[in-house]
Amino acid sequence: MLSKIRSLVLLFVAVATVQIQAAVLPPPPQLAATAYVLMDASTGDIIAESGADGQFAPASLTKMMTSYIVEHEVSEGNISFNDLVPISVKAWKTEGSRMFVREGTQVRLEDLLRGVIIQSGNDASVALAEYVAGSEEAFADLMNQHAERLGLTNTHFKNATGLPAEGHYSSPRDLALIGRALIQDFPEQYAIYKEKYFTYNDIKQPNRNRLLWRDPTVDGIKTGHTEEAGYCLVSSAVRDDMRLISVVLGTTSDQARAQESQKLLAYGFRFFRNYPLYKAGQELNKPKVWKGVTDSVSLGLGGDLSLTIPRGSENQLAATLDLPEVIEAPLAAGEVVGHLLVTLEGEEVAREPLLALQSVEEAGFLKAIWHSIVLFFQGLFG
Repeated sequence: MLSKIRSLVLLFVAVATVQIQAAVLPPPPQLAATAYVLMDASTGDIIAESGADGQFAPASLTKMMTSYIVEHEVSEGNISFNDLVPISVKAWKTEGSRMFVREGTQVRLEDLLRGVIIQSGNDASVALAEYVAGSEEAFADLMNQHAERLGLTNTHFKNATGLPAEGHYSSPRDLALIGRALIQDFPEQYAIYKEKYFTYNDIKQPNRNRLLWRDPTVDGIKTGHTEEAGYCLVSSAVRDDMRLISVVLGTTSDQARAQESQKLLAYGFRFFRNYPLYKAGQELNKPKVWKGVTDSVSLGLGGDLSLTIPRGSENQLAATLDLPEVIEAPLAAGEVVGHLLVTLEGEEVAREPLLALQSVEEAGFLKAIWHSIVLFFQGLFG
């Protein structure tokens, strides 16, 4: 009997008194880019994509992982923003975009982080890599460990800068996930990504992200450019409590990467919304429990559940609970009892574990025997 499943339909509360017709959704814009992805930062849902899992040279978008690791190490207490970081000959000589640090000097770690994020300094990236891991090669290994931990499946790093190297690649989806991790894991440091200028050694350099000047809702994240990668941009914006992350790779100019990113963000905000369904710990059902000290258990989700859906499609959502026909004690709080299934216009869009919200201890001998007898006859007579 435990293998039998019963489905319980949950009713959503309508957000409007007028019936809304099914959403009319145009296709995503055609972008002049090699690949792109648009992600809802809250849910991780992909709104639009082309070549999302392709492996491409990420250029200086690599530095998102470099700064992520530095921020992670600070949060763990292993290093401090006030640490003085020695500048090696290798860091000083690193080619490409630079913060203009000098060999033999010491630079405050937080200044180097700004040099990486705002000025895209390759010299600052190498200095931080050497300080955190001893060498840039060891830091690259650390980058790949974090990539695996974050669930990046089409990414491999060979350096901290994004300078061309064989076997150094990432994908639009993975880059969006790195951006999402920066925003969610280190919100206090994320404010740096929207700073428009940084001055070091009397040299003032602008943030290369044009969208910071064009769109006040944009607050990051990182530009990149090499001959192999083209002009790339990972951007993020917040409108009406919804944050989107856009990744655009392989455009032909600085102007183009900003323009194509604007198209993608405009499409997402215009035609999609983040729709909250249930809160963590909210009671969704309270089924009977057999052989337990108490005769029922509250069931709910371990985390908040929101979905990214087309605007106007809320009335097309439906949810069901798949539960065993018989639920028996003992149950531990947090134990998976069944699943919540959510569909949009008949297509499954979410499947979440349904958890016991409190423990239910096993009943005494007499109650357990009586429940066993009742269950036996229920099964016998169907």
